[in-house]
Amino acid sequence: MATFLRPHRGACLAGALLGLAGSGLALAQPLAAKRLIDTLESGRTTVAPVLVLAALLVGGALLSALGQYVLHRTAEDVVCSARRRITGRLLRLTVPELDRHEPGDLITRATSDTMLLRQAATQSAVPAVTGAVVLVLTVVLMGLLDVVLLSVTLGVVALLGAVVAAAAPSIGRATRQAQESVGEIGAALERALGAVRTVKAAGAERHETRALEQLARDARRTGVRAAGWQALSGAASAVAGQAAFLAVLGVGGVRVASGAIGVSTLVAFLLYLFALAPRISQLVDAVGQLQIGGAAAVRIGAVQHLDVEAVDDVPPRLNPAPAGKRSPRPPATVRFEDVGFRHQPWLPPVHQHVSFTVPAGGVTALVGPSGAGKTTLFSLLERFHAPQTGRIFVDDRDVRQWPLAELRAAIGYVEQDAPVLSGSLRRNLTLGIADVADDEVDDVLRRTRLEAVVARLPRGLDSLVGHRGSRLSGGERQRVAIARALLRRPRVLLLDEATSQLDADNEAALRETVAEAARDTTVLVVAHRLSTVTDADRIVVMNAGRVRAVGTHAELLETDALYRRLAATQLLTAGSTVPQDSSAR
Repeated sequence: MATFLRPHRGACLAGALLGLAGSGLALAQPLAAKRLIDTLESGRTTVAPVLVLAALLVGGALLSALGQYVLHRTAEDVVCSARRRITGRLLRLTVPELDRHEPGDLITRATSDTMLLRQAATQSAVPAVTGAVVLVLTVVLMGLLDVVLLSVTLGVVALLGAVVAAAAPSIGRATRQAQESVGEIGAALERALGAVRTVKAAGAERHETRALEQLARDARRTGVRAAGWQALSGAASAVAGQAAFLAVLGVGGVRVASGAIGVSTLVAFLLYLFALAPRISQLVDAVGQLQIGGAAAVRIGAVQHLDVEAVDDVPPRLNPAPAGKRSPRPPATVRFEDVGFRHQPWLPPVHQHVSFTVPAGGVTALVGPSGAGKTTLFSLLERFHAPQTGRIFVDDRDVRQWPLAELRAAIGYVEQDAPVLSGSLRRNLTLGIADVADDEVDDVLRRTRLEAVVARLPRGLDSLVGHRGSRLSGGERQRVAIARALLRRPRVLLLDEATSQLDADNEAALRETVAEAARDTTVLVVAHRLSTVTDADRIVVMNAGRVRAVGTHAELLETDALYRRLAATQLLTAGSTVPQDSSAR
């Protein structure tokens, strides 16, 4: 908690001082009331005491209100800072770290956990300090009025302190469990909504609903447990206040009757007691809120210990030339040298001694059975993962020596599922690129045959594409992803099954686009269609995480049996004929 409040300590101090000033005026009110009663008893004029009491009431209220405003505004600043910190870090987490955590739980830490942090900042940390100071001053003033009555009050309050001290750890544990349950709900809901069409097609709505309902019941159970402990603390506070009032009233009545103290002293003491009870309740609530805020702060702080990518360096501008005209960038060479990789030490290897070279320019196709490790090569090249053995070079420079932002700025990547972000079509096309000229966008739209799509959208490029591009077809989403990659003018273009959702006409147009791009870009494509492979300048055949053969389509048909089987089965498209290996028949 202190970590999040420290940058705002000046504002917290200002709010605390304003609150203390308001409380100080409130503490003077019982003394002013005592003076008013004494004045009435003496028969003197009461104008001055009444004006003083009124000024104390109004001044105390105004200062307290101003202090609350400053504290609430500071709490919003605390939440804003925490959210900026956590969201910025979440987007920089390494891919393996993201794979180990549920996205819904991470989202909960940036939303509901930060809300609890705001409550704790305004209802516990600063109020606990100011409340404690005012409590001490109140006790001192009560002691000046009558030590006997103060002793009675403190005896009752001590019982309350024992109850609160016993309940505080349980409140913290229950709150942490409640927040973890909320995180599990977020993770489960994100899982279901992220594949809602699959859930509906499988008729699994009831099953997923039952799972969410069970998580909701778990969250309710932990929330009720936390509420129970908080209610116990609150009840103890209320009982202590009532017991202290009755005890002071009884003992004070006896002392007034015996002449030990006057009526005005008892009235002033009771007024202080009335002021003391809310302070005690405030401290009790503050203890509970501190436990809740502490639990939230632990969950938020845990994100700071997750592995992140080193992307603090400023990415190179993709548009360095004036008027939005980007100077051409030469294609890059790519070389894999004895690369070995596995996702976890206990899992089987994905790659074993992978070595091949991709010269600058042209098209290199990666083919092989499912699970051969083709897509993972792209992840290694983008440094989403790091190989355990071997090295990967871009322009004879180890990718680990490239500044990460510069490396990724040189690479255009079209993923297999061609994700499209919620927002406008223009924002999707220019993602991560600044100052793109309109003619460049128009050129890319023409090359990827998106002109007709833009024309039918109600607001053209500024039309919203829906959640994950739901207002676009699968083929349109794929073309948008390709256009986005081409607009970056990459030195290396990675296409992972880039034509899987395109019809024959658009696929042919895309092949022309890729061939055009290959003149000044190094293109690597994972392909399962023969039409994509036959035009490649070179083909890398992979199997079981190893490079089996490298060559052209014609060469591999002659020399590699696996390639012949792939060409005759999963690579074969209508109208294509290739010789088959006798072992495949």
